[in-house]
Parts: sequence; C-alpha cells; structure tokens
Amino acid sequence: MTTTTLAVLVPLLPFLGAAAGLLLGRRAPGFVRPLAVLPTFAAFVLAVVVAVDQGGGKAIDAATRLTPTGSVPIELALHLDGFAVLVAVLVGLVATCVQLYSTGYLRDDPRYTSYAALVSLFTSAMLLVVYSGDLMVLLVGWEIMGICSYFLVGHYWETPEARAASLKAFLVTKLGDVPFLIGLFALATDAGTFRITGVVQAALTGGIDHPTLIALLLLAGVAGKSAQFPLHTWLPDAMAGPTPVSALIHAATMVAAGIYFVARLLPVFAASAAAMTVLAVMAAITMVGSGLAALAQDDIKRVLAYSTIGQLGYLSGALAVGDRGAAVFHLLSHGAFKALLFLAAGVVIHAAGTNSLTAMSRMGGLAKRVPDAFWTMTVALLALAAIPPFAGFFSKEAVLSAAEHTALGESQVAPSGAGWVVLIAGLLAALLTAAYATRLWLLAFRSRGAEAPDHGRQPFVMNAVLWVLAIPSIGFGLTTGYLGDWFDGRALTPAVTTAVLSTGVALVGGLVTYAAWRHTSALAARTPMGAVAAHPEGDGSLVEEEAIASHTAVYGDIASAPDPADPGRLLLGPLHRHAATGFHLDAVYSALFVRPVLAAAGLVRFLDREVVETYVRAAGAGPQWLGRAVRRAQNGNVQSYLSALLAGSLVLAAAVVVLANVTAGS
Repeated sequence: MTTTTLAVLVPLLPFLGAAAGLLLGRRAPGFVRPLAVLPTFAAFVLAVVVAVDQGGGKAIDAATRLTPTGSVPIELALHLDGFAVLVAVLVGLVATCVQLYSTGYLRDDPRYTSYAALVSLFTSAMLLVVYSGDLMVLLVGWEIMGICSYFLVGHYWETPEARAASLKAFLVTKLGDVPFLIGLFALATDAGTFRITGVVQAALTGGIDHPTLIALLLLAGVAGKSAQFPLHTWLPDAMAGPTPVSALIHAATMVAAGIYFVARLLPVFAASAAAMTVLAVMAAITMVGSGLAALAQDDIKRVLAYSTIGQLGYLSGALAVGDRGAAVFHLLSHGAFKALLFLAAGVVIHAAGTNSLTAMSRMGGLAKRVPDAFWTMTVALLALAAIPPFAGFFSKEAVLSAAEHTALGESQVAPSGAGWVVLIAGLLAALLTAAYATRLWLLAFRSRGAEAPDHGRQPFVMNAVLWVLAIPSIGFGLTTGYLGDWFDGRALTPAVTTAVLSTGVALVGGLVTYAAWRHTSALAARTPMGAVAAHPEGDGSLVEEEAIASHTAVYGDIASAPDPADPGRLLLGPLHRHAATGFHLDAVYSALFVRPVLAAAGLVRFLDREVVETYVRAAGAGPQWLGRAVRRAQNGNVQSYLSALLAGSLVLAAAVVVLANVTAGS
C-alpha cells in the first residue's frame, strides 16, 4: 500500500471499531473489548509505519474533490509532514494505552460498551484533525471531539457533578468555536481556498487581507479547545469523568488540537504582530495562573488538570515566539508523561479508597501498596518538573530557549516583547510546576493519609500500561538528535543559559516545597488534630475529644479534614483561598454572563406570560363571550322568540313614530 492509503486507514480503523462496538455490544458482549483495543492498536501501528515512510522529509499531499461547493472548494485532503506523523503516533499510543487500561479500570461498568465506542470515535476524530489537509475536514474532526467529550465527561451522568461538568465543557468550548468558525470562513475567503497548504502560501506571500482580525477570531476557538485563559475553566471540572478519559483528553486529544492547529497555520498568526503578542500574553497568564491554582488544589485530578493548562501555556508560548518545532516537541513529551500521570493517579485513587473524592489530604503512605504507580508517577512528576534527563527537561528547555532567542531580537517571526513575556512567565511557571509536583508526591505518598481498606493488587493490564508510558517519559528527550528532520530541521538541543535557569528554579521550587512540608508536618504534630491524625486510636483526653468534635462539625469526619501538613497553604499564604477557587473566574463569569442571561430570560418569560399571553387570552375571550350571549338567545323556546319579536316590533314602531315627528317638525 502507498503511504497515503495507510494514512487514510489510520483514522478509519478506530471509527469502524466504534461503529462495530455499538452494533455488536449487546448481541455479542465478548467482542466489545477486542473491538475497543485492536482497531486502535492497528491504527497506532499504521501511524508508526506512516511516520517511518514520511521520514521527516518533504510533506506528502493527496486530495480529492468531495462536491462542488461554489467559489471555495472543499476537498478530502491529507497533509503528512513531520509534525503530523509524529503527533499521530502519540495519539495512537495514548489511545491504545487508554483502551487497554480501561478494560481493567471499567471492567464492571455497565456502560463500558458505549464508553469504549466513544473513546474510539474520539481517537478517530483527533487523527482526522492531525492528518487533514483541508480546514473544513479538520473542522469535522474538531466538532466530533467536542460532542464526544460531552458524553465521556458525563459518563457518570447519575451524579450532578458529571452532568454539570459535561454541559460546561460543551458550552465553553462552543463559545470559542463560534468566532473560530467565522475566522475560518474569513480566512478561506481571503486565501481563496480551504486547503492548508494554500492558506499558508497565501499568508507567506501577503495574500491575507485581514490577518489580525482572522488570527484573533481563530485564537478564541484555540483558547476554548486547548483550555487557555480565559476559556480554561471547563477543564478542571471535566475531572468528573472517568480517569482514563481525563488521560485521553489531557494528553493527546482535544486540548492538543488547538495547539496543533496554530502550529499548522503559524504563518497566518505570524502575519500579525498584535496576534502574536496577544498569544504571548494569553500563554503567560495561563502558565502562571494555573501554577498557582494547582498549588492550592486538594483533588489530585484537579492538580493534574491545572498542570495540563499550564503545560499547554508553554505550548502557546512557543508558538507565540514563532517556534512550532519546540511547541510540537513539548506537545509530544507532555502527551506521554501527562497520560502516565493521570493513569497512575487512577491507580492511586483506587488504592486510597477515596473513590470520586480524589482528595490528597486523605491519601499518604501509598508507596508500598501501589509500587508500580509510585515509581512510574515519580518518573512522570520528574518529567513534569523538567528535571534532567527526563523528557520534560528537553522539551520545556526548547520552549524557553526559543523565547530567549526571540527576546534577544534573533527571531524574524515574533516581536521581542513576546519573547520576554514568555521567557519570564516560563521561568516562573517552572518554579511553580516543581512546587506543586513535589507537593503532590509528598501528600500522596509521604503524608499521614487515611487508613483506607486495601483493595488488593491492581489488574495487571493497568500496571503494564504505566510502564509502557514510562519509557517515553524517561527517554523521549534523548532522541532530539535523531528527530531534527521532523521538527523543521532544528536539533532542539538544550542551550546552556536557559537549561541552567530552568533547572535551577525547578530545584528551588522542589526544595522549598519540601522544607515547607517538613515545617508544617512538625507544627501539625503538636496540634490536637495533628495528634489525632498521627494516632487515630486516640487516648481519650478532653482536648482530643474537643478537637474531634470541632473537626467533625465542619468536615463530617476526621478523614475528610484537610491535611494540616499541606505545604501549599504555607507557601501561598493569603493567596491560597483565591487560588483554590481558580481566582474566582467562575464567579466572575457567572456575574458577567450567566446572571444577566438568566435575568433577561426571566424578563422575556414575564413579558411572554403577562403581556403577550394577555392579548392572546383576550382575543379568545371576546368570541367566547359573544357566543355565550348568542347561545342564550337561541334557547329553543317559541314563547321567548315571539316575545322578542313583539318587543322588537314595538321598538321599531316607536322609532318610526319618533322619526316621523322629527321630520314633520323640521
């Protein structure tokens, strides 16, 4: 088969697997798991073959006209360059791992059939986005991912949190998709084509008439899909879905789609210095704000969600300084270790017995109970904190190095101001990332925790998936010398200045957090509740009884109380309560948008019921009253008719006499 034929099969196989799973799920339940895993795995293998065939060389393009659509044609087109084939490999790898992991994680779930089919459809849609060479075909995959995320986040629809989270994810992303769609049409109108190669060529030759307006419209959709400020608020709430779904959404699909879109169309954004500056500021706010919020979360999955938002900020920052190679490199690295973090968190959550609460204050001391999750999560957290020689160090350093070059005026693509913004925010975010990564590790594995029942060893397939993802989390960064052809020919080797700075601030963040944890642990041990936590059996003292009573009144039980040894509270100080709520952005949006819309809806309802319906009721009441009057006259009584006739005759006679007298007098 040709490379293009294999590339067509890559998104097609998961789609066929989803359709077959839905059709055969109830009739032949034994085929559900093979139909979930095998087509996705086959797509991954074919994606690897396509990547090897493409080899990082000249892009492979193929297209066929779907149907006449007027002045701007729509084509079923493939565009296989180094970025596309590598991202497709990442999507296939993570999706396969998620499907395998889910066979153990959701083995007793009654809705596993629909879940597995939606994951396959989700994977197919992302692969369509990755390989697509036409903007309209890309939009199809973009929107399919949106509806799949709605159903997957709301998988546990019987819980109000899942229902609210799925609706919020759908509405917030659609809020960005509206200007995104307008921007796509405006872009195609200026370029005269929906083909990505044609659009890029038009941007490079100055053929885009409204670059700033179009770029800002497209950035709105990117901010929604890739959870960037100010449309990032849906992502932490999306943790209400199953943990494997979180790994899929956060690592390789959906949130990566917006970043990948900007990387494919970077010349369009680079045509506007204002758009690049806006992207840089958006990335900076996202990186720093999400880092502070992650440091204040108690829910382990929400920590990882804010971590994803921050790492996506790095990707946006790399694009804002005009280096799409660094952006895609970090996208690949982040996809591996973030998928590992979420899947390891699923094992930790199950072992801690916290179920949907996922509170780190109720964990601790789990290293011996879940050794596979402990070691692999430690690897992933080191990669997240960008500690050498793990993958995150090389990819994050590539972003900071690109920002440094732009800040020093060595880039012809982005303004130097954008470089300074990304560089400073990136270093600060590196400090915060190491801090919340260290805090997560300490609270989950080294704090007092709760004495949860031992659920036994996790299914083998779940632990095996963790070790598979640990391999790229450790070694992917070491491949930079061999993958330069796939990244626009850039070697992406670390630079001394940014490497020292980023590693230094990361070590400072980790050490300061560890010192804060030791300090708060020592203080907590001397408090009444600290003593109760350390010795749950108690000693029956009056002080202990009062401490238990006060905490039970507030938290319901001792195990639900926040860990008094939480270093995040000490490090953030008064900022902690604001960071814990995401700096009240949901409350701001509620005041600015939700409440006015609800008030307007209430006014419309009042006008409809009390004004419009009043006229409608009056229009119906008039004929009813007239009908009742006529009905009384037509009662079937002959005597009444004769009396009315006689009375009428007398009235007419009197009227004639009066009229005659008036006429004679005149």
